[in-house]
Amino acid sequence: MNSVRETLDVVLRFGQIMLRAGDTAFRVHDAMNVLATRFGIERLSVQIALNGMTATARRGDELVTIACEVGPPGINAWRIAALEKLAREGRGELTPDALARELDAIEAVPALRSIATVAIGIGLASGAFSYLNGGDTLGTAMAVVAGGCGQALRALLLSRRRNQYAATALVTVVTAGFYCIGIAALGATGFGPGHAAGFIFSVLFLVPGFPLVASLLDSVQNQPVAALSRLFYATMILLAAAIGLSAVAAIAGLAATVAPPTPPSIDPLTLALRALASLLAGFGFAALYNSSTRVVLAVGVLSLLGNELRLGLHDLGMPLPPATFLGALLVGLLASLVEARLHEPRITVTVPSIIVMTPGLYAFQTIVMLNQGQVLTALQAGANFCFVVGAMAMGLAAARFMTERRWLVER
Repeated sequence: MNSVRETLDVVLRFGQIMLRAGDTAFRVHDAMNVLATRFGIERLSVQIALNGMTATARRGDELVTIACEVGPPGINAWRIAALEKLAREGRGELTPDALARELDAIEAVPALRSIATVAIGIGLASGAFSYLNGGDTLGTAMAVVAGGCGQALRALLLSRRRNQYAATALVTVVTAGFYCIGIAALGATGFGPGHAAGFIFSVLFLVPGFPLVASLLDSVQNQPVAALSRLFYATMILLAAAIGLSAVAAIAGLAATVAPPTPPSIDPLTLALRALASLLAGFGFAALYNSSTRVVLAVGVLSLLGNELRLGLHDLGMPLPPATFLGALLVGLLASLVEARLHEPRITVTVPSIIVMTPGLYAFQTIVMLNQGQVLTALQAGANFCFVVGAMAMGLAAARFMTERRWLVER
């Protein structure tokens, strides 16, 4: 039998890779406990933060504690699924050397799609967001081009291990700047209300939706250290993007006026185009998170259904936060069926499906109004943003409570 130190070392490496791929701390903790049981560990205690982990294992009279660094966080849905499958579906005797070889093989798998393919997907998603939020034809077209180019630049920077915060700020400036240059060159009347949606949604791919949702789920599952550290990481990414966006808005002299909301419509063509936009948005973000093809398809369908419900309820007069909550709740409930059928981790399906609900225009108004010194108006827009984002996350959490009994039990 292998020593407790050898065993704990490879189990800790497993958790390190899983956390760095973007999974929640409580799922990492559960998977590590499953592996530890298979190794004959009698008790495993794990403390998880975003940048480090400490684990203590006991077997008989042996007691070992090991700490490790996690490294820069990222999102890799395929890797999350592969690691959870390795922990929960393994059969037969398991040794530390065998697990280490499995981990080497998983880490060696390259991204499922090329940088160009993901950039095209994000470009189409950016255009879809612009259309759904009142962008005109030119603004939507420029959002497609700017969003795709911005994602390609970010992928190149991160592949060279550039600092994530600096890369986010630079990509925001380049993407938003390129968008404004395109509007100035091609637009007949300059920057107008119909262009505000394209401006903000061309950089929506920089919003750290995965960490934000994971932070909430970890909070509900009594993982406060991981939750707070992940929330701080996401806030810093948002701040870097906000600084870049604010700088471009100030230089270009952009106003925070947006296109007036369109009246409710049951026109079949409008409904079909809205459904197509929601589908493309889901496809784009699932591809960005390195999801398998079947997950990309499932995310597109869930994004379509959840967003159509949200927009339909809003058209009928329901305020946006509760409409968003119900849309996210529908996504979460349907994701439980997808999870059982596809055997994929729920977080890899739910998060990209609700990104289409992100209230980016409120964020844009907050940034521009603060830059112009209109603090009260900025706070109002910021509060609206927080309520809608909170409704997105709480909808997913409510679905968990309704479909997973263990979520109702304190650990």
